[in-house]
Amino acid sequence: MKEIIGNLLKKENVRQNLSSLRQEIKDENALAEALKLLAGEDELLVSFMGADDAKTRKNAALLIGDLHMSQLSDEVFKAYEAEQMRFVKGSYLAALSQLDCKELLPQLMERAKELEHMTVTAENRKHIEEELNEINKILIKYNGIKHHTPVLEGVKAELLLMTNRLHREVVRRQIPVKDTKLHPLGVLVKTDNIPLIMQVRTFRKMYFTIHAASLLPKDAQEAAALLAESDMYDILRRMHREGAPFYYRIESTADAAYQSRLAKAIDRHFAGRMINSPNDYDVVIKLIPTKNDNFFVCMRLCSIQDNRFAYRKNVLPTSMHPSQAALIVSLAKPYLKETAQIMDPFCGVGTLLIERAHLVPAREIYATDTYGDAITMGRENAAFAKTRINFIHRDFFDFRHDYKFDELITDMPVRNRQTKAEMELFYERFFDKAAEHLVSGGIIVMYSNEIGFVKKQIRLRVEYRLLQETCILDKKDFYLFVIRYED
Repeated sequence: MKEIIGNLLKKENVRQNLSSLRQEIKDENALAEALKLLAGEDELLVSFMGADDAKTRKNAALLIGDLHMSQLSDEVFKAYEAEQMRFVKGSYLAALSQLDCKELLPQLMERAKELEHMTVTAENRKHIEEELNEINKILIKYNGIKHHTPVLEGVKAELLLMTNRLHREVVRRQIPVKDTKLHPLGVLVKTDNIPLIMQVRTFRKMYFTIHAASLLPKDAQEAAALLAESDMYDILRRMHREGAPFYYRIESTADAAYQSRLAKAIDRHFAGRMINSPNDYDVVIKLIPTKNDNFFVCMRLCSIQDNRFAYRKNVLPTSMHPSQAALIVSLAKPYLKETAQIMDPFCGVGTLLIERAHLVPAREIYATDTYGDAITMGRENAAFAKTRINFIHRDFFDFRHDYKFDELITDMPVRNRQTKAEMELFYERFFDKAAEHLVSGGIIVMYSNEIGFVKKQIRLRVEYRLLQETCILDKKDFYLFVIRYED
């Protein structure tokens, strides 16, 4: 690095050394060292932005941005205004996005207006769009975005409710409109009353289908062109009170380079009507890989608040998603009774109990867990849900109670470091303990991926009878079991 900076100080091979230095300072320690070696050389770097060679000017501006030399913000902006080569102008703005340039916002906003009213030709389109995108990034950085107000009723929409693949029909039967059909990813719904749909708790997320672009190719330019021809933008206009621009992010398992190329292509095609803003957005464009090496595309509107599970303020890495909890209790509903006395032996943050109580009212609810933080979190979640649950920080196997329960409902602990023998013993102890706490005719509602241990215990014990066995996640062998206890 010393040699590179030494050459710059001597003004030798400037363009090449500017580029090399940019590569060197990607490491934080190297960045700090470069700043020390270039201390007091601000004028030199500014002079490089006035070089005859366009690529030298470009690299000089980008280097100032990489070095976060905010004291040169005004100089970078002056060079930007003076620049005649369109392919270089965006580089000055990219540099400014890494600097403190708040004082320049009025000038940048004025420049954005000029660009928006400029006559676009085949020759200048790319560079105008690049400038606008870079200015928008800076404006979003300081001003945030103008969030949109959704129109929730009276506008027809086709929705894709993503849900458990094995139980799409369960969700479909709960939807209070007639125009529905199954989809490989969930349930398609046509409606003009979104609040009505948001009363259904068993779907995970709600997306809008995009027609004429349901499958996108891996080529980013072709994909963006298809989106521009689709009804995506029309949906955004119809579903919001305010117009463009709409700020979006791309959500996908595709590599970051592809997502970046696609975002740039979308920004170009929509010319300021849609702006990529990964950290502050109202729209999520979701890409789902298909077997044919392309993407199914749909769109989620973050402007539409999903308050179904607003109580869930606290979550653990092992916590069950509330839509799955709602699905489990829906499947077990025929065996649940009102005014039951219920207990969850391994309650976590209380999600399963809260969804159980939401579906069928209970008389008394108890919850135990050995993890103290989970108990604290569960109490807070239950308070937000306005559900009365008695949380107790105790091991279920040491728990005592004055009366017995009608129902034990639980998400069983998953095997981690335990051996097979240890896990089998755990299930044996659980069924022993459950018999102490259940009334005759009481039930166990159990979510578990240890189907062998569960069925073995039922075979060995005449007091237990399996009422229902339902696969929830086939790839991971998670099942819902409903088991009756008879004394």
